[in-house]
Parts: sequence; C-alpha cells; structure tokens
Amino acid sequence: MATLSELIKKNNKIVVGLMSGTSVDGIDAAVISIKGKGVSTKFKLLSFETVTYPKKIKELILLNSTPGKGTVDIISSLNVVVAHYFSDAVKKAVHSAGLSMKQIDLIGSHGQTIHHIPNGKNIGGKLYRSTLQIGDPSTIAKLTDVTTIGDFRVADMALGGQGAPLVPYFDWIVFKSNFSNRALLNIGGIANITLLPKKCKVNEVLAFDTGPGNMVLDALMKRFFNKNFDDGGKVAFRGDIILPLLNELKKHSYFNRLLPKSTGREEFGIKFVEKIILSSKGYSKEDIIATVADLTAFTIYDQYKRFAEKFCTINELIVSGGGANNLFIMKRLKFYFSKSKVLTSISFGVNIETKEAICFALLANETISGNPSNIPNVTGASKSTILGKICL
Repeated sequence: MATLSELIKKNNKIVVGLMSGTSVDGIDAAVISIKGKGVSTKFKLLSFETVTYPKKIKELILLNSTPGKGTVDIISSLNVVVAHYFSDAVKKAVHSAGLSMKQIDLIGSHGQTIHHIPNGKNIGGKLYRSTLQIGDPSTIAKLTDVTTIGDFRVADMALGGQGAPLVPYFDWIVFKSNFSNRALLNIGGIANITLLPKKCKVNEVLAFDTGPGNMVLDALMKRFFNKNFDDGGKVAFRGDIILPLLNELKKHSYFNRLLPKSTGREEFGIKFVEKIILSSKGYSKEDIIATVADLTAFTIYDQYKRFAEKFCTINELIVSGGGANNLFIMKRLKFYFSKSKVLTSISFGVNIETKEAICFALLANETISGNPSNIPNVTGASKSTILGKICL
C-alpha cells in the first residue's frame, strides 16, 4: 500500500494504456508520459505497439462473444489467457520505448469486451445493466509487476449508466476549443461520436455510439475474401451502393433509440451479418461491401442530424480509429458532412490508431488521482464517479 500512496503523490508518471476493440483486430499498447491531472493534463506518446491475437484465440473470443455460443469454462479460461497477451503487449511497447518495466508507474486496461448489455433488464425483481470485459487486470498486474487499473465501465453502470462511451472525457481534455464546434468521431468496431461545443465544460459534452463502424464490414470481408479488413477501402471502391439493401439496413431499431445509448456485437454481430447476406443475394460481393461501408458513414451522419445537430452544429469533424484508414468511408463522410471540415486526429497530433489506448492511460491516471471520469450527461449515470478497479 505504501507503493500506491507514493504513486498517488506523483505528478509525473509513465503509464501504459491498453485497448482491444470489438473487431478483435489486436491489442493496442501506448506508452505515454503524463504530467498533471484533469484539465491540466499534459501527455507525450513514447511508443505504440499492436500485438495480434493468434488465430485460434481470436476465433474463441468471437465465438464466445456470441449469445448462446459461449461456455463458462472457455470464458473463464479466456479471461486469464487474454490477460497474458495484454501483458505481452505491455512489455513489447515498453521495450520499444527504450524503457524498463521498473520505470512504468501504472497500466490502464480497457480489456476485451465479449458482451455489453447497456439497457436495463429485470431479473429476480432487480433492474440491472451489465458488461463483461475479459483480460483480468489483477493478472496483468502480477505478470508485469505494475499497478493496473481495469474494468472501467462497471462503476458507471452500477449508477444507472450505460458504461459507454468513456472516450468523451479524453476528447474533452485533449480536443476542446475556444473557437470551433467540434465532433470527435472514432470508427472502431463500433462508431462513436463526441460533440464539443466551443468553450464547453465537461457537463456540456454530448456523446453516443452511432452504430456499426468496422465490425460488420470486417466480418463480411472475412466471409467473402478471407481478409481481416478492406485495406484502404479498395474493395468498396470497386462496388456500387445497393440502395434497397441500404434502406433495409437503416431500419435497425438502434437508429431510432433515444439518447443516452451505446451498442456492440450484441446488436451488430453475426445475426446482423447473416441478415445482410440473406438480403443481398444476386449482388456482387463488392457491391455488398460498398453498401455496408456506406451504412457506416450514413448512420454517423444520420445520428448526428437526429440527436446532435440541435445541440451543436459542428465546424470540424475529427476522425480517428481504424475506419479513418478506409478511404471509401472517409469519402462518404465528406459527402454527408459537406458543410463541415472533415479531418483526422493526425492534424491535432494524435495518431488515428493510438487514441483509444492513450485514452485508457489517461483514465487510469484520473482514477489514481481520485478524479471522476465518466460524464453522466453522456452515459446516463445518476452522478459522476471514479472508474475502474485498482489491482496491486
């Protein structure tokens, strides 16, 4: 406990942030130096590495993320196995930074989401929300010998929130402007957007998941072409958008759901993919890929128009996440957001692929500093709260 007490007192820390998204592409590890906390936070990226899961592990994660397919023994095992891969990612990133493990003060780990139930359910007379991220943070702490903070979402959900999105707190610290209304868009497996009116305070931030990002597209690329993703959007550019299919997919109930809201594989997983395949018989694979890529761009714009524009008419749309590398999606975003400037986070010194890993390093720093980092206006929680479990 003395070590924890010393850590709390430190103003300058070296922290590793860990993130693996719903697409299960790999574990992102960012090593950053952090000075300060809250709105005074300053950070510098020291190194970034991605560690891919072995094919068998990825397949098991995806299978056990599907309702009715998972088993308690495999999920229990994966919880520990994934923590070992997260620990490997930490060590690789630390080595890449030219540091030793003894120089690392803290690890912040998002974990690997396998299920997310953001809307209240009633079991035994209790209304609950729940989420499950595997990659046990206590195991990471023991394997690395570094204090680790994980399970960030549960505390918010215990207070009636959706446990997501959590990135908006990071967006507010890093990207808020005194001169421009900004939207921060992250396109991972799921796409989420954060609205930052100029000069906004933290309780004036609006954010939510807009729907599928890369998740559905990646699943179809794997099914059709045995590729993990559409590199640069090349396949989508060879196809044409199937309007009847696009219009049918727009009818998904999530897009009409009121805020606050978040989503994941439970709504845009294998069942949604199978529906697309069934509804697109007779069309080329390229046309299907183009249509699903456009669905991502369209629903981002549609959700902004429905739920956010009245709150904040944006001047700049700043894109990050793997989807920012898909030039077809970026082209369609520029088409839909024709009245706004569409940029990537690179223009602001944040690499498009490092943002979420950096975010969880900063969230860990907020937790150890005793600062709440959920935004009730975003998640629907009854109050702000300190997030995460501290594992010594």
